Amino acid sequence: QVQLVESGGGLVQAGDSLRLSCTASGRTFSSETMGWFRQAPGKEREFVAAVWWSGGSRYYSDSVKGRFTISGGNAKNTVYLQMNSLKPEDTAVYYCAVKTNKYGSRSALSEYDYWGQGTQVTVSS
Repeated sequence: QVQLVESGGGLVQAGDSLRLSCTASGRTFSSETMGWFRQAPGKEREFVAAVWWSGGSRYYSDSVKGRFTISGGNAKNTVYLQMNSLKPEDTAVYYCAVKTNKYGSRSALSEYDYWGQGTQVTVSS
């Protein structure tokens, strides 16, 4: 059974940075995709970023491109989301997730098989 545990959330001011961590266990990872999603109050959960576990290409939503960086995997059991220049609209619960099927959309929630419990990020103006 795969377990994902996020950490690193908190309350920051606009313009600050945070680094989220997602530690995975319960499975040997090789070709999976690790993704970060977020859900703001009253909104649907949305894609933020994804990376192939073995390293290589990274993918971002337009709203975070240039500000957020996903890293990790590649024989390590932790994936990170470095968030810079945070904005109040980044306020949400952030979730990491694992997609085991190497095909399919990296940004679609339905493609991900395992989810963490989430960590709250609050950005004040």
